[in-house]
Amino acid sequence: MGYVDVAGVGHILPDGRQLFADVSFRVADGAKVALVGPNGAGKTTLLRMVAGDLPVRTGVVARSGGLGVMRQFIGMIGDESTLADLALSLAPPSLRDAGRRLATTEAAMRAAELRGKYSTAAGKAQLAYADALAAWGEAGGYDAEVLFDTVATIVLDLPWDAARDRPVRTLSGGQQKRFALELLLRGTEEVLLLDEPDNFLDVPGKRWLEARLRESAKSVLYVSHDRELLAQTADRVVAVEGGSAWVHPGGFASWHDARVARHARLDELRRRWDEEHQKLRELMLMYKQKAAYNDGMASRYQAAQTRLRKFEEAGPPPVPPKDQDIRMRLAGGRTGKRAVICEQLELDGLTYPFDLELWYGDRVAVLGANGTGKSHFLRLLARGGTDPDPAQTPVDAAALAPVGHDGVARLGARVRPGHFSQTHDRPELMEKTLVEILWRGDEHRAGMDRHAAMAALSRYELAGQGDQRFGTLSGGQQARFLVLLLELSGATLLLLDEPTDNLDLASAEALEAGLAAFSGTVVAVTHDRWFTRSFDRFVLFRGDGEVVETPEPVWDVAR
Repeated sequence: MGYVDVAGVGHILPDGRQLFADVSFRVADGAKVALVGPNGAGKTTLLRMVAGDLPVRTGVVARSGGLGVMRQFIGMIGDESTLADLALSLAPPSLRDAGRRLATTEAAMRAAELRGKYSTAAGKAQLAYADALAAWGEAGGYDAEVLFDTVATIVLDLPWDAARDRPVRTLSGGQQKRFALELLLRGTEEVLLLDEPDNFLDVPGKRWLEARLRESAKSVLYVSHDRELLAQTADRVVAVEGGSAWVHPGGFASWHDARVARHARLDELRRRWDEEHQKLRELMLMYKQKAAYNDGMASRYQAAQTRLRKFEEAGPPPVPPKDQDIRMRLAGGRTGKRAVICEQLELDGLTYPFDLELWYGDRVAVLGANGTGKSHFLRLLARGGTDPDPAQTPVDAAALAPVGHDGVARLGARVRPGHFSQTHDRPELMEKTLVEILWRGDEHRAGMDRHAAMAALSRYELAGQGDQRFGTLSGGQQARFLVLLLELSGATLLLLDEPTDNLDLASAEALEAGLAAFSGTVVAVTHDRWFTRSFDRFVLFRGDGEVVETPEPVWDVAR
């Protein structure tokens, strides 16, 4: 039996601001509870507090049962860690410690044997390795290896012995997510904390996740912005907003209506409180005036003061949180009629040759399973195509790796590509504050003073993060800021790789409105079924290497 109880929890940011307070909810045995709310409201922070990654200084978090945690960075791992390292990081603490001890003693033993196989040092190292091997077995390591082998076979079609030393960075984001999710959902932990589990998954992968969550007996607390997944899986919804949280006992389908009704009720309660406060104040003032010339009124004046004081000390009911007002002003500009021309374009090892013409004003959704070449296609266009014209260099400063290809990809007249990366990989921005980035400008974007910078940030609901470093923002806040940079840089061709992955509902709707008003061409790789409805052309990268245009979105495709 596994459950999570959160009671009266609050969190203060390092700069002294209160992120949220008095958050209380329960994840019952077997329940699937979704955390929703605006970007930066504290959803990931709350998950980290439940996981034990952050201290709980106010309130109490209680858990029962083994805990499995999938953190947000999985899907973007780019270091030299191996699949064995990733598997152990997702294992229970006792197994994790035993596995790391085993790896350390094995490396020490091999090093000692190289210096002298029969030396005293080698003998001691062998004994240490034998002890570590016994501890690994006692911690359940051999059962875990069976699980690792099962998952490696499912995800990579490789046995564990062949996959364990493979660097995680050689897997696609979707493969990293699927590997982690398979381990956790098949593991022994009764409680799972999942931060953006659907990011990097293609639509078949999201449908797989929806089915697995529905059928799982585990208690799951998760953050997601995918409305379809939320509607299919959430038993109840915890909305983190307005500096606290409230619980909707129904599913996501009825959450929006419940939120509107709750806000109306809070408005009514506040109105009644204000009216009662005004009456008590007027009553106190009346008795004060009468007591000035009638000593018999003094006791009534004191009683009125006491009543007013107690009323004010109890405090007003909370006001509804202010809805986000995000205004993206993606301007663009007129280009040649043909914005993109592909002639017998073949991405090395990914596609067969294909032809494609995109016209000024097109809204093109690029669909297909993970690993079929969609992001490579966007990156090739973002670099200016096959033979980039200096006048068509990307409007952002991100360094894009070359894309091996044959055939021709060419941009039309006056087309300036702007690229949005799914992984937000902008190392040159990480240590800079948002105001500093806007103040400095770059070769494509004029600098602006602090007043103008704060005005631009305010339109994206980022004014409160103006003096915060880019690297410390939430994923959704980073995504909004990167869209702002595209707005300011004069792109006429937007190349968006999974732009809604980290955006909350209000931000995604603002992006859709911004793209509708954009004077230019939009090409977006997406697995967001809702977002795709705003596009009018659909290019499918099939698992067999063919690239075709379809009249409607196609989701059920072979990998």
